[in-house]
Amino acid sequence: MKTGDMTIFRKLRELITRYRENATPPKYPGEEEMLRSKLFSSDQLVEHGKHLAASHRLSSQHPREQLLSRLRRNEHLLVGVYDQLTDAVAKERRITPASEWLLDNFYLIEEQIRTAKQHLPKRYSRELPRLLKGTSAGLPRVYDIALEGILCSDGRIDPENLSRFVAAYQSVTALKLGELWAIPIMLRLALIENIRHIAALIAAGRKERDLALYWAEKMTETVENDPKSLILVIADMARSNPPMTAPFVSEFMRQLQGRSPALALPLSWLEQQLVESGMSIELLVESGNRQQAADQVSISNSIGGLRLLGVMDWTEFVEAMSLVEQTLRADPNGTYGNMS
Repeated sequence: MKTGDMTIFRKLRELITRYRENATPPKYPGEEEMLRSKLFSSDQLVEHGKHLAASHRLSSQHPREQLLSRLRRNEHLLVGVYDQLTDAVAKERRITPASEWLLDNFYLIEEQIRTAKQHLPKRYSRELPRLLKGTSAGLPRVYDIALEGILCSDGRIDPENLSRFVAAYQSVTALKLGELWAIPIMLRLALIENIRHIAALIAAGRKERDLALYWAEKMTETVENDPKSLILVIADMARSNPPMTAPFVSEFMRQLQGRSPALALPLSWLEQQLVESGMSIELLVESGNRQQAADQVSISNSIGGLRLLGVMDWTEFVEAMSLVEQTLRADPNGTYGNMS
C-alpha cells in the first residue's frame, strides 16, 4: 500500500472511531433459523420417528387455536416478500434463484394457503392431541410430526419415506385415526412454514443488497462530482455498521469493481474489515453461493411437495397406517378384507 493510501486510511480510522462512539448499530430484520437439517436417510428417518414418539408428552389442556394465526402470519410475510421481489424486478435488479422460484410459483403458494384455510376450521385442530413441551408446545402432536418430516427431508415429500416415518412413530406410540387424516393438512402447513422461512432469508438478503447498492451509488456519484469527499462517505458507511454478509459484500463488490481507480479505496476498506474478522471476500462470496444453492433446493422441494399433496391417495395412506385397520385385516377368515 502506498504512503498516501496509508495516510488516508489513518484519517478514515480516526473519523470512524469518532463517529462510532455515539453510533447505534442498525438492526436487519428477517434473519431466521432455517427449517433445514442434515438430510436423513430412510433408516435414519425410521430411528428419528421412534425417538420423536418417545420424546412427545401430551397436554391435558386445550389452549386456544394457534395454527390459523400462524398461517396468517406466514401469509402476511410471504405477500410482503413477493411485493419486495416484484419491485426489485421492476427496477431491473438481480435476484437469486430461490427468489425466482418464489415469484414463478407464488400463485401455487396462494392457492395452497387458501386450501389450508378451508381444510382447517377453528375447532378442528383443537380436537387433536396437543404437545405439553418443546418448540411445538400447545400445537397438535401431528403438526410436529409433519414439521419434523419436512425438516429431515429439506422439504421433499417421498410417499414411501413418509409411510416409514409414521409407521416408526406408531411402533412406539399409536396415533388416533383423526391424526392420520390430519397429516395431509399438517404437511401443507409445514411446507408453507418452510417456504416462509426461506422467504424471510430472501427478504433479509434483498435488503442487504439494496443497502450495498445505495452506498455504491453514493460513492460513485461522489467520485464523479466531489472526489475529495469520498473519504467522508466511506466514514459514513462505516459508522452505519453495514452487515458484513455475503449479499452485502457481493453486491458492493459487483457495483464498484473495475470502475474508477478512486473506488479502490472503499473496496480496500471492505477487505480490511473482513480480514480483521477472520474472513475474506472470496470465502464470503463462496459461502453465499452455497447458501443460494441450498435455498433454491429447499424451496423447489417444498413447492414440489405442495404439488404432490394434491395427487396422493390419502385414503390408501390412512388405511395402511391405521393400526385398527391393520388389526381387522389380520382376521384369519379374511372376512373384513373381503367386505366392500
